[in-house]
Amino acid sequence: MLEKKMDETELLEQEEDTQKDRFLTFQVGNEVYGIEIKCVTEIIGIQPITEVPELPDYIKGIINLRGKIIPVMDVRLRFKKEGVDYNDRTCVIVVDIGGVPIGLIVDNVSEVLTIPEEEIVAPPDIKGGGNRYIRGIGKVENQVKLLLDCERLLNEQEIDALGNM
Repeated sequence: MLEKKMDETELLEQEEDTQKDRFLTFQVGNEVYGIEIKCVTEIIGIQPITEVPELPDYIKGIINLRGKIIPVMDVRLRFKKEGVDYNDRTCVIVVDIGGVPIGLIVDNVSEVLTIPEEEIVAPPDIKGGGNRYIRGIGKVENQVKLLLDCERLLNEQEIDALGNM
């Protein structure tokens, strides 16, 4: 019995190891962002969204994903960018934030990249907290990827409110 328990633990460690330093990259406007692959549940095309009154403007509403109601956030609006019409490249990245599934609406999904820790630098320290969503900046060849901290996309009150939908 103890041997079996160790095997399960080893499998979990191996699974975590395969996700280490792996990021799903996506585009919002001209910027390329990355989010840790371990936060991502699934990626789907844009779905019909039901608007819910009295939500912040960046929470577009809810979708019905195989019988599960999931609130969706427009990442453009969350980052104070101008909204755009959704098209066939628009995707919803379903992530788990504080135990609550949330759909992130992005312009398009790029690829899954491995960005080793030594290629990630801290974001510049800007007075006024302009980097609260950015965990780090990944250097990939001659490009940079803004790596998001998925836990910071919503604060506790927002998570509680959306979790009670």
